[in-house]
Amino acid sequence: MSLTVVGSMAFDEIETPFGKSGKIIGGSATYIAWAASNFLDSVNQVSVIGEDFPKDELDELSKKGVQLEGVQMKQGEKSFYWAGRYHMDMNTRDTLATELNVLADFDPMIPDSYQSSEFLILGNLTPQVQKSVIEQFKVRPKLIVMDTMNFWMETALSDLLEVIKMVDVLLVNDSEARQLTGEYSLVKAAKKILTMGPKYLIIKKGEHGALLFSENHVFFAPAMPLDDVFDPTGAGDTFAGGFIGHIARTKDISFENMKTAIIVGSAMASFCVEQFGVKRLRGITRDDISERLDQFVQLVNFDIDLV
Repeated sequence: MSLTVVGSMAFDEIETPFGKSGKIIGGSATYIAWAASNFLDSVNQVSVIGEDFPKDELDELSKKGVQLEGVQMKQGEKSFYWAGRYHMDMNTRDTLATELNVLADFDPMIPDSYQSSEFLILGNLTPQVQKSVIEQFKVRPKLIVMDTMNFWMETALSDLLEVIKMVDVLLVNDSEARQLTGEYSLVKAAKKILTMGPKYLIIKKGEHGALLFSENHVFFAPAMPLDDVFDPTGAGDTFAGGFIGHIARTKDISFENMKTAIIVGSAMASFCVEQFGVKRLRGITRDDISERLDQFVQLVNFDIDLV
């Protein structure tokens, strides 16, 4: 049990130019776990749900090797709920409803059985919650990956900067990197963020791929061009799940292996957007993943004659 995932398990209701999902399962920890479980025999889940969260969804996660001892179920309460509508470009969206419910006072507890985790990934939660999780580990995990968002930069910046110091890899998108640093250039923004504490920075650029930075290296991975993009919700979390799943499987935290992990994450995200919610992730096989990774290799491989 080398990986612990902390984040939300929730209901989403999504509308895109191509259809409506109805009320479906979502949440950062859900997407991360579904993606990472393709690379590991066991994934430790930490989250909170209400009594309305479907038991069959929990059963399906269990079948994939997701351990649920760290998932709190609050009787008589409702799970986190989010509804949103995407614009035609599928990059911008309007939030129609947000109901925190059980997430409002989420106080995660790390079970003793999770204490041996070598890898920890923190989904997008309040910085205070993320910090409390790190502090609960008696032995610091080998690698700590953290996701965050612009909302915490606006409302809890000092707390956010405090927890950023404690992690190894920070995940943000391009607009968040610019907001956090005040720099338009992503290269300059990355240099500033790396002085804040993390050894590595991943800047997600949606349909335009992802950038990986360390002190002396930069790596870019494209996104897979797809015929059909139905729902980008959860793509970033699925990317994170593929990334940390590969790292935890190989137990290699070198920059070179992280480059491979970025490609794996991008491949997993490309599956996620093909259907609403986690539906596509529930059906993929190892062969599907291998084929998609081969497509990525072909995408970036080229011959050139220098004259």
